[in-house]
Amino acid sequence: MLTLHHLNDSRSQRILWLFEELGIPCELKTYQRNAQTRLAPPELKSVHPLGKSPVITDGGLTIAESGAIVDYVIRHYGKGAMMPQIGSPDYEIYNEWMHYAEGSAMLPLLLQLYVGRLKEAGAPLRPRIDSELANHLGYVDRALEGREFFVGSALTGADIQMSFVGEMAKVFDKLGAYPNLSAWLSRMHARPAFQRSVERGGAYRFAT
Repeated sequence: MLTLHHLNDSRSQRILWLFEELGIPCELKTYQRNAQTRLAPPELKSVHPLGKSPVITDGGLTIAESGAIVDYVIRHYGKGAMMPQIGSPDYEIYNEWMHYAEGSAMLPLLLQLYVGRLKEAGAPLRPRIDSELANHLGYVDRALEGREFFVGSALTGADIQMSFVGEMAKVFDKLGAYPNLSAWLSRMHARPAFQRSVERGGAYRFAT
């Protein structure tokens, strides 16, 4: 059976959501962040050397990185659902979003997070960060214009991957200028499977 090593308030929430969308049974092992440092507990290092979440185990296989996990689960357990047919034009678009989420979109959001902790010392970096946020969030918003999902007419792994991008933008109060992204995120959070994933995984502050 699949096991998800789930850390509160982390990217592993979207893996739990994926399991709920596909109706896949899994064992859930939960871990809590340190209340002061917000870091993952050292117990996760016994699962994977990086000591981060999400991580899944499937028999003797251990997989880290949310994009790799989403791809693996959909290919091995999705029964053809939640991804376009390999070789189709939609698959190439899907694959791009799958990589874009962490490869490009999350960088300015993470810089916003860390530079924000520097307070005034980080002020010289803020114009560049704001510019990159506008560039990427604008790109995502335009891609969603007139669309319910990122690819095709149904939920795919691209939506699962991109959910954390939208959630982080919401945390930083950046969604006001991007109505398509904001509406898409609200639709994703309203899905029954997402609601079940929060009920099972515990309070998830990025969904509020």
